[in-house]
Amino acid sequence: MEQMNTTKVYKSAACLTAMLLLTGCGMQERLAAIGHPPEMTRIENPYAQPGYKPVSLPMPPQEAVNSQPNSLWQATRQTFFKDQRAHKVGDILTVMIDINDTADLKNKTERTRDGTETEGLPNFLGIAESQLGKVLPNAVDPAKLVGMNSTSTSTGDGKIGRSEAIKLKLAAMVMQLLPNGNFVIQGRQQVRVNFELRDLQLQGVIRPEDILNNNSISYEKIAEARITYGGKGNVSDIQQPRYGQQFFDAVSPF
Repeated sequence: MEQMNTTKVYKSAACLTAMLLLTGCGMQERLAAIGHPPEMTRIENPYAQPGYKPVSLPMPPQEAVNSQPNSLWQATRQTFFKDQRAHKVGDILTVMIDINDTADLKNKTERTRDGTETEGLPNFLGIAESQLGKVLPNAVDPAKLVGMNSTSTSTGDGKIGRSEAIKLKLAAMVMQLLPNGNFVIQGRQQVRVNFELRDLQLQGVIRPEDILNNNSISYEKIAEARITYGGKGNVSDIQQPRYGQQFFDAVSPF
């Protein structure tokens, strides 16, 4: 038992020492940078960077190139009287996102209902007028034995107001060619500033004839569009309620 406790103490001390060393390294760097401008990153070979992995994306099959000497028309030429709009897997086009939606809905309902019912039994084979006085008080009126009044009032008022404005440009890639000639596109853009990350994602299906001559397309021409714009980081974490509060809101019946 004592050996297990000693092992736990050693592990805790090792973790604490590592944290202090890391904090000390960061503190030393900050102290050394006092009075000096931030250093710019050197231009280096990306293949030599630690953790580098080549990108793998859908690409069209390689086409056979027939070179013809002394000819102006080369199969590998990119721009000579050639349509520069995306037309095959792996091509890139620009998506113009300009969302400015506003919704204002109001509903109001009022309902009122009044009802009055009076029923009596003045004569029933001579029994009602002779026997009711023995059972009920003397002041009973056989013509008004039962009287009912009801009043119902219902009022409802609802209002929904929503306003969204997003204006962005995003480069998307043709990921798939559908049998009918349409393109499946997908794009993603990430911007990190300090400890805050902004992530923009887009997916959808477009028609090649909707691509403009500048190789761009507007977002309303995208079918089955899935556009997400969010972020994560210190500021986003602060804006979100804590897990305990979310759990309480989900299970609380009040």
